[in-house]
Amino acid sequence: MRIRSLGVIDDAVVELSPGFTAVTGETGAGKTMVVTSLGLLLGGRADPALVRIGAKSAVVEGRIAVGPAAPAAVRAEEAGAELDDGTLLISRTVSAEGRSRAHVGGRSVPVGLLGELADDLVAVHGQTDQQGLLRPARQRQALDRYAGDAVSVPLAEYTTAYRRLRAVAAELDELTTRARERAQEADLLRFGLEEIAAAEPQPGEDTELAAEAERLGHAEALASAAAAAHAALAGNPEDLEAVDAATLVAGAHRALDAVRSHDPALSALTERLGEIGILMADVAGELASYADGLDADPLRLSAVEERRAALTQLTRKYGEDIAAVLAWAEEGADRLAELDGDDDRIGELTAERDELRAELGRLAQALTDAREASAKRFADAVTAELAELAMPHARVSVRITQTETADEHDGIEVGGRTVAFGPTGADEVELLLAPHPGTPPRPIAKGASGGELSRVMLAVEVVFAGSDPVPTYLFDEVDAGVGGKAAVEVGRRLARLARSAQVVVVTHLPQVAAFADRQLLVEKTHDGSVTRSGVTVLEGEERVRELSRMLAGQEDSETARAHAEELLETARAGR
Repeated sequence: MRIRSLGVIDDAVVELSPGFTAVTGETGAGKTMVVTSLGLLLGGRADPALVRIGAKSAVVEGRIAVGPAAPAAVRAEEAGAELDDGTLLISRTVSAEGRSRAHVGGRSVPVGLLGELADDLVAVHGQTDQQGLLRPARQRQALDRYAGDAVSVPLAEYTTAYRRLRAVAAELDELTTRARERAQEADLLRFGLEEIAAAEPQPGEDTELAAEAERLGHAEALASAAAAAHAALAGNPEDLEAVDAATLVAGAHRALDAVRSHDPALSALTERLGEIGILMADVAGELASYADGLDADPLRLSAVEERRAALTQLTRKYGEDIAAVLAWAEEGADRLAELDGDDDRIGELTAERDELRAELGRLAQALTDAREASAKRFADAVTAELAELAMPHARVSVRITQTETADEHDGIEVGGRTVAFGPTGADEVELLLAPHPGTPPRPIAKGASGGELSRVMLAVEVVFAGSDPVPTYLFDEVDAGVGGKAAVEVGRRLARLARSAQVVVVTHLPQVAAFADRQLLVEKTHDGSVTRSGVTVLEGEERVRELSRMLAGQEDSETARAHAEELLETARAGR
């Protein structure tokens, strides 16, 4: 892993080996930046404050060995990434302005993809995880994860039914609490539909009536104009001296017709005059029919205006024209049918809600049975691990309870009792610890010291490693509060975990660091930065000096050196 311009790190390379790697150094030297860097590679939150002062961006690059059939490799290739001889290249860039970019296998990808890959690649645990383990929800998740399919299968069914119940309850609540508003809406719709039905508007009727009203209102003027136009075209029988257009055109046609045979051009004009005469005769006939058929009927005009007024009342309320009014009526009828069916719908939803509550009760009981079956095995496994971590008399147990409720609407029936429930069932899961013989089991939040809590968490993780392994485990000072013999046992257990996985531990305990297959030292230069040479692999004498510093704060103390060499020998023998 290469880290540039991140926190106190200027430019450093961290080489993590297979097995157990311990990262050590003075307080404030930048050990935690190793954890932060790996967190960024795994899709963690990009905080611009992490960018080194004066730098434009921080960059973390990592090479992760994965098998071609590993889930992370398959998911990366689906995103377009390419593997380089079984190695997945990942980089994350964080700018000082807060922008973040991610690349996997040479392809730019969303940061969210890194988080998906992380689930199959690395399990990261720090001191904050100890606090997380104190939460009942986290303890339930731990038990469920250990139980595997025995819990995950009924939990998936339960979750589906729970979400449906939430949706049904919300719709039922909306129907019942808004009954008055819906009744008022139904009354308004019913009134509007009755008003429209009484008027019986027809599609396009408003347009047709407008045209008819315009015609009837100007009937006399239209008739007079038509008669005058007819006389101009065909003549007036009462005025024998008047000259009309038809007579003139006919005369012009006769004049040309006599000589048309002498010139084709004139013949064409003669044809056109003939066509004009025919067209004028047709128009004159239609004008006569129009004038004869035009009726200035005041009663019809009054009826038309009255009908238009009735339609205007509708368009003023329900739409800009009759087409819109009819569309409103169609939609209103559908909505009214829906509102009128609310009572039936309420009955259907109530029945479905009751069925879902019964189903959830059955599934919750299945979840409780599965958790109780796994709880004893889980507790025994963690207890066995604690014995390996210098807590031979400690006993871990799991308490599973439900909270009864008097309100049947807030609960489901499980085991003949009405209990509260949530998205993960009705169970409340709590880890109990009895650290010494004769002491009653108490919740780990109350019964465990800081060092004991560190070892409980480590024991839980080791148990998980057997049932749901990931290739790499990263522990950030989870040995806080541990010392002496217990620290030696923590180191021994981490070394054993490293037999089946890569384990990286940021630690301040020499007893833990001594068990590492490789020890990395993070140290600052005189200007307060960590350069490429600031992360070094310690071997031989250098490792003895660092363990001496961690033991006594003095690299050259003969007593500390002897103790350091003894620790290394003990670790070699105890792996």
